[in-house]
Amino acid sequence: MKRLQLFLMTAFLLALPNLALAAEIKANKTITISFFLVIIAITLSVVIWSAKRTKTAADFYAAGGGITGTQNGWAIAGDYMSAASFLGISGMISLYGYDGFMYSVGWLVAYITVLLIVAEPCRNAGKYTLGDILAFRTQPKPVRAVAAISTVAVSTFYLTAQMVGAGKLMALLVGFNYTMSIVGVGILMIGYVVFGGMTATTWVQIIKAGLLMSGAALLSVLVGAKAGFNPIQFFSDIVSSPNIQDHVSKLLLRDGITMTGEAAGQRFLEPALFMKAPLDQISLGMALVLGTAGMPHILMRFFTVPTAQAARKSVIIAMWIIGMFYVLTTLLGFGAAIHVTPQGITAVDAGGNMATLLLAQQLGANIAPVVGDIFLAFLCSVAFATILAVVSGLVLAASAAIAHDIYVNVIKDGHADQHEQVMAARITSLVVGAMGIVIGIAAEKQNVAHLVALAFAVASSGNLPVVVLSLFWRRFNTAGVICGLVVGTIASIGLVMVSPNMTYPQRVADGAKKVIAAMEAKQAALPAGAVLDEKDAKALVKAKDDFAKNDGGTSMLGLKAPLFGLKNPGIVSIPLGFLAAILGALAFREKRSEEMFDEVYVRQNTGIGMAKAVDH
Repeated sequence: MKRLQLFLMTAFLLALPNLALAAEIKANKTITISFFLVIIAITLSVVIWSAKRTKTAADFYAAGGGITGTQNGWAIAGDYMSAASFLGISGMISLYGYDGFMYSVGWLVAYITVLLIVAEPCRNAGKYTLGDILAFRTQPKPVRAVAAISTVAVSTFYLTAQMVGAGKLMALLVGFNYTMSIVGVGILMIGYVVFGGMTATTWVQIIKAGLLMSGAALLSVLVGAKAGFNPIQFFSDIVSSPNIQDHVSKLLLRDGITMTGEAAGQRFLEPALFMKAPLDQISLGMALVLGTAGMPHILMRFFTVPTAQAARKSVIIAMWIIGMFYVLTTLLGFGAAIHVTPQGITAVDAGGNMATLLLAQQLGANIAPVVGDIFLAFLCSVAFATILAVVSGLVLAASAAIAHDIYVNVIKDGHADQHEQVMAARITSLVVGAMGIVIGIAAEKQNVAHLVALAFAVASSGNLPVVVLSLFWRRFNTAGVICGLVVGTIASIGLVMVSPNMTYPQRVADGAKKVIAAMEAKQAALPAGAVLDEKDAKALVKAKDDFAKNDGGTSMLGLKAPLFGLKNPGIVSIPLGFLAAILGALAFREKRSEEMFDEVYVRQNTGIGMAKAVDH
């Protein structure tokens, strides 16, 4: 999802409920709502324009194949750059320096996999959905059914995380009611998809990507101006910052390392300040790089272009945009560390997710107080547009799987006219969007961070193996598709459910017990009659409360501690998905699948059989 997107969305969602603990960041409601209304007006006008052009199933699912490579590249970037990556990466860099930057590299590298493996073949061999690719030379009904279940699962996991993030973000920044925020986002995304289909969704994503790049570029220029546009001065400011030095010293002290002064400042620009478990990093990297190529809403984007060349061009353009975006977020993260300071950032949000917004407000206020309000309002509206664009793509992917794969091709056996197909797509989109609203409201007080890990884990462990083998292995068949999807999906979900991503009350209680012991020891060491200061007294009260609530508690699976030590299961579940797909294909040979491989090979390399594009 992207976010996705993975650890960043996890950290983003985990931190949201704890925002404004020691300080607050509130956008000017009048200015912010004005920006929101402008964005909504622009996007709704796009929907009205798109609705007039959406007449067939090809129009609804793939914009009639008439999106240019450049437009699709911007749309892919808009679909991929989530609020988690926008706020989370810069926030992580502002608190952990180099390690935060390494996450942005992962997002970019993921698209090399997409470019080299799936972009052109999927565009040439498929039609609208993941099921189209997998069912071409297999038994279509069982394959489409299983593929649709996988698609809906991935989309639901990611959609729920996005909806909860949207509700909490709007509630905290603008003061909107959580439920009202969820309903508002839901109604807009339903309108975009039901009436405008892929054409409207594409242009909403393009608009969002343009806004995001504009905001990041403007702030980066202001950050660069502070250093006289001198990169040497910029990094010297990091190393010599007393606040960064103090922050790094405290981080290292947790590991028993003493470091102060410029040595601590230099350490901020070196690896392993945050990511200290190599195996977890490798597993996360595998899920991110391979999961992106298996995300249904990303795969759908390659059916919207008229030629294979346009598919390749769209990925290259998306890589450039995404690459430039993450370079800019790197500048913003380091800029926030220098000008807002890690202490100022963590006072508002312990996870660092508000770093970019705080930086925008501060840099704008240096020009004039109202400019600070305008900058903050603009970025809040960009975050809002970002969430709208991502959830619209997810709803479209899920509704396509249900309407096109299940209803049209399984239930109706492919015998449905264009009007019936479009009606099925719109009704399904309405139902999926409504369910997204209901789930988002129901999950308000739930820890949904693990759902992001689930989305990427299922995409990389279930979807990608069967897509790759369907396109490139002659022996692959129906049994292989079903085994790969089922085993990869179950393995990834099962491992996440017993991983550290879940909430373990007993662990919370054990941590609280250590705090209680430390505070009681501190109290005992004070002179007779003296008491703990206010901060320590509150920490003691909170620790006792946490211990009482969580002692003896278990996770939703009845566990007191994780059975699987890694936060992301990719290093285990991805090989299992490939192995299951290969063994299933070898165990149940299918002559028709092997005979049709030549046709698939020709289609994926030439595009023969693809419908002609519609001019948009």
